Amino acid sequence: MTRTGRRVLLASALLAAAAAIVLAGYYTSDFRAKEARKAPKGPPAVPVTVAAALQEVMPIRVAAIGNVEAYQTVALKARVDGQIVAVNFREGQPVAKGEVLFRIDPRPYEAALRQAEANALRDRAAREQARSQAKRYQELLDKNFISKEAYAQIRTNAETAEATAKASQAALENSRLNFEYCTIYSPLDGYVGKVLLQAGNMVRANDVNPLVVINQVRPIYVNFAVPEQNLPDVRKYQAQSALRVDVVPADPTAPAATGQLIFIDNAVDPSTGTIRLRAQFENTDAALWPGQFVNVSVRLYEKPDAIVIPSAALQTGPDGQYVYVIDNDSLAQVRKINVERTEGERAIVSGLKQGERVVTRGQLRLGPKTRVQIAKPAAEAS
Repeated sequence: MTRTGRRVLLASALLAAAAAIVLAGYYTSDFRAKEARKAPKGPPAVPVTVAAALQEVMPIRVAAIGNVEAYQTVALKARVDGQIVAVNFREGQPVAKGEVLFRIDPRPYEAALRQAEANALRDRAAREQARSQAKRYQELLDKNFISKEAYAQIRTNAETAEATAKASQAALENSRLNFEYCTIYSPLDGYVGKVLLQAGNMVRANDVNPLVVINQVRPIYVNFAVPEQNLPDVRKYQAQSALRVDVVPADPTAPAATGQLIFIDNAVDPSTGTIRLRAQFENTDAALWPGQFVNVSVRLYEKPDAIVIPSAALQTGPDGQYVYVIDNDSLAQVRKINVERTEGERAIVSGLKQGERVVTRGQLRLGPKTRVQIAKPAAEAS
């Protein structure tokens, strides 16, 4: 074959290939257009996050804000005048009952004690002498050796000596007490506060300002108030058994302190419409501190088979509260529900079944029969 023939043959083959490519593209585009015409038209699916309704045993609680109060508070004051010679503790440290906290200069009271002891010995000896003399004169009177008037005088002297001896004994005990008051002990187990009078200062008995304040924190009280509408339930379940009270810590990883309701006030505060309650906690780890504000919840009872959903799923409309439920066709359905109680981030509702999926994020773009695309929660996304 000549060179010219080969060129003609190659050109013919290229033209045939180009025609085949154009024809294939035509049929492909035509097929895609037909398929596009067959596909249903509509808005794109709305991405949402869902959660399943769960059936659980849920405790029914009453929440409040409480204030921690020391179990006992003692303001120590001196009972004698004098100079403070020793302070045997550091501010804020724990102290035990009977531990020596302060010492007041005991020397004046020690001297007064020795004097009272001497006076008591002297008057005791005079009393014994008067008793002995009265006994001898009694014998003389029985033998008619002395007159009754003389015996009456001797007996009066004996009774006077007896009274003087008792007065001296009382003065001795008082001096002994004053000497003991020079040492001030802790009356309870607790924590001391700021020392208001340091060593070297003069102190007066029963002064207005205390030497130090001690708070007992084991056990400890938490006072709080709940609306008067909760009072019937609180009294009802308190009569059945002791109600458990939990203090929810600010740190979610920390364990909650558990106590017991011990007091319901005898009147509702008319200015606030609340009733005051008090709970007692063992507080062995001293996690609760006097004056602290804490979140409190009183457990009334447990509800079996409660339907629980996240509180984020709740929506409010003109007809009340509702949620968006996702069916098996990935369509959103509006479901009216009744919210019985909200417990933190979860709500106890009626009107749903266990396992039904409710929308927790993305509700603003939803409506009835809206198609949705379920997105993974951030914690589960890869």
